[in-house]
Amino acid sequence: MPRTPLSTYRLQIHAGFDFRAATAMADYLRDLGITHMYSSPYLQAQAGSMHGYDVVDHHTVNQELGGREEHERLCNRLKELGLGQILDIVPNHMSISGKNKIWLDVLENGPSSRFASFFDIDWNSAEQRLRDKVMLPVLGDQYGRVLSKGELKVGRQGSAFAVQYFENSYPLEPRSTAHLLTRAATIAASDTLNFLAESFRRLPSPDSTDRLSQHARHRDKTVLRGMLDRLCSEEEGVCKAIDETLAEVNGSTDALDDLLNQQNYRLAFWRTSDQELGYRRFFDVNNLVGLRQEREHVFEETHELIFHWLQEGVLDGVRVDHPDGLRDPSQYFERLRKHAPKAYVVAEKILEPGEFLRTTWPVEGTTGYDFMNVCNALLVHPEGIAELESIYRDFTKMPTDFPQIAYEKKSAIERETLASDVNRLANLFVEICENNRDFRDFTRSEIRRAIRAVAACFGVYRTYVVAASDGPDEITDEDRQQIAEAVAEAKIRKPDIDTSLYDFMADILSLRNRGPLESEFIARFQQFTSPVMAKGIEDTAFYTYNRHVGMNEVGGNPSRNGLALADFHSYQETMQATHPITMTALSTHDTKRSDDVRARLAVLAEIPDRFRLAIRRWSRMNHSFRTGRFPDANSEYFLYQTLIGAWPITVERAQEYMTKAMREAKLETAWTAQNADFEDAMHNFIASILQHEPFITDLEAFVARINRAGRINSLSQTLIKYTAPGMPDLYQGSELWDHSLVDPDNRRPVDYDLRRWLLGEIKNLSPSEFTENLESRFEDGSPKLWTIYQALRLRNERPHAFGAEAAYVPCEVAGPRVDNVVAFTRGGEVLSLTQRFPYKTAGAWPVTTLVVPPGRWTNRLTGITVAGGRVRVGNLLDRFPVALLVREP
Repeated sequence: MPRTPLSTYRLQIHAGFDFRAATAMADYLRDLGITHMYSSPYLQAQAGSMHGYDVVDHHTVNQELGGREEHERLCNRLKELGLGQILDIVPNHMSISGKNKIWLDVLENGPSSRFASFFDIDWNSAEQRLRDKVMLPVLGDQYGRVLSKGELKVGRQGSAFAVQYFENSYPLEPRSTAHLLTRAATIAASDTLNFLAESFRRLPSPDSTDRLSQHARHRDKTVLRGMLDRLCSEEEGVCKAIDETLAEVNGSTDALDDLLNQQNYRLAFWRTSDQELGYRRFFDVNNLVGLRQEREHVFEETHELIFHWLQEGVLDGVRVDHPDGLRDPSQYFERLRKHAPKAYVVAEKILEPGEFLRTTWPVEGTTGYDFMNVCNALLVHPEGIAELESIYRDFTKMPTDFPQIAYEKKSAIERETLASDVNRLANLFVEICENNRDFRDFTRSEIRRAIRAVAACFGVYRTYVVAASDGPDEITDEDRQQIAEAVAEAKIRKPDIDTSLYDFMADILSLRNRGPLESEFIARFQQFTSPVMAKGIEDTAFYTYNRHVGMNEVGGNPSRNGLALADFHSYQETMQATHPITMTALSTHDTKRSDDVRARLAVLAEIPDRFRLAIRRWSRMNHSFRTGRFPDANSEYFLYQTLIGAWPITVERAQEYMTKAMREAKLETAWTAQNADFEDAMHNFIASILQHEPFITDLEAFVARINRAGRINSLSQTLIKYTAPGMPDLYQGSELWDHSLVDPDNRRPVDYDLRRWLLGEIKNLSPSEFTENLESRFEDGSPKLWTIYQALRLRNERPHAFGAEAAYVPCEVAGPRVDNVVAFTRGGEVLSLTQRFPYKTAGAWPVTTLVVPPGRWTNRLTGITVAGGRVRVGNLLDRFPVALLVREP
């Protein structure tokens, strides 16, 4: 029977930290109080994968991590220690690297492949030249140039022929080898080889998709290859003749071009993917192809090993990566739940502020980005962050209308990176219009523009409309509202497009206009808006709108001016009522900044005037290190916030991070159009200022001034995470102060020896002993570790106080600091007390009181005991910045 986790610890497992390493530190997780190890994906991934999301084989444990033997050793060790396991799984896509056998089968056999139905490929492209072909945008230059330079070759391994492009290999369509074998048969004077050549030529065509033809093609090519292998082993002259033929083809550009044109794929310049890619990807990553999980045989095949582990008790649950990429997420989760009715299942669903997870999905909740953003906004001073907007505008001269910025960035992504996705949607909508005389005169260009406008105006990742062919439709009032709002905004932003086209599109998306093509358009449009949001907002706008970069987080709204206490409590009450054991997180492998970086940056909203003076001073101080106009003011503003949040940071870390951040911003440089002058100037600027003693002295003084408040913010959000409705997840290493930035910075090795030592030390201390020497421990991370350790102990002792039936009740607070106190009870026996805006309070709590429910309560963090009634907040926080009170029996 699967065990519901009380807490999880996320591990990023890769070749540098494999199963053996995870096994070695499992006892540390137990000692910390964690109940479940929560692992990154570890099915067989692309060689060298650092994250596991590029799966190539769903039936095999990743060999680079130690394979099946080390995996079993890890699982056995977890069981010995009484620990459970949650696994991150990847249903939306697979990697198309050379080790993906089913993808190679598709390339070899085209639509007739036994696995063609697994992948989301458009075999009926509007482009005649791409019909029944997969475009592979893998070449470093135009096809003809690559061909003429001799970078493409045909080779063989036994009877298997393939096109070689550097380290990449693509199989030849079996029938296309007939000409090669015929020529080789002439050279070798081999009737047998000639017979095999003719047999290959008579194989069923790749566009023969009926079951009998598919079976015959697979059976016959397998037999023929076996015969060819035997012939080569028996007659040396045959092998030599084949190799001589291959040399002739490779020596002739025309012959090689003719052979390549016979394949089920079209090798192309990598830039062509923006416009003509014929398969659905994960966002804009060309080597991650979409899977058709809505087809039951695909679902069953790709989840077989996962279900085996769930049924055998190896796993207690799964985290489902990017369900918004699936055609029908609700259907997916229902199928998953049928196979694992008791498993703990969470969805990596990005929710925008004010949006909640669908209660109809049979899952425990999300992976915690929504919780993280609520905490983030709670700690940001509303007046101060509003003032930061004018500071940002004055310093950078950049626009500050975030909705407009978001629209522009999403539109740019649609025109460039995701243009091929737009084209496929437009082709489908053109067919729809052709079947309706009222709309048949709309041009493809108008349709493309309308699709881009509506998609760019969506305020959420996607809707979840299902036009059912064999059951009731699925559409909610929330879906209808999101569609209506997006279309209304599109009409305002793009008024030159006929409004009737927008209305027609709205009718289709809202199920008011029905049909098979219309249903297909709904499904694909919903899969499209997710990457538009992710690439346009999180991977572009979040690096260009830099008012307060700590607010630029996955699922967040950086123009939000904080969060009122009443709204915080309302959110928590909603979660307790709907998803009481949803995962709660503050840092993940995908966050733009760690929780401690955000906690320190939150203090800037308390001291906007000091920040204004500091950046002006620093800009003057560092002006001589600029190269011409580089770095620009926006990048410089971004850099100073980064240094404040991540300090201390090395030159190399800062340079690597800023290179990634500025390429994501796509203003002065980009991944696809790198500006060496800008990047060199930025690197030189960083190296110079981080060796400039006056600047370093000033920066360190500034950080020192806000550091204590940042630490208190971190402790506050940490305690909230462990006591609010939900199941807390701890990202690797963040049990101590951690000032990591976006990946790969947040995937650096974790010093577990240090963490073991500190945990061993604090476990032997009483609360009074720990707090007695608090100041000497403050900077080594012990206060955060202490808070986590004590909260986990309490969760393990009293799980009922945090479960589905444990009421969440805000505490009554009175006095001049009422807005600075965040206090609530759980299950009537745990009271969590934290603070916000600590720089402004400076530890002073004049006549601010908290009503503690009746009974005798002990603060697990300090050992102090209080009686129920009205208690001064200052008395509860005088020895430690937050308080965790437990009602004694």
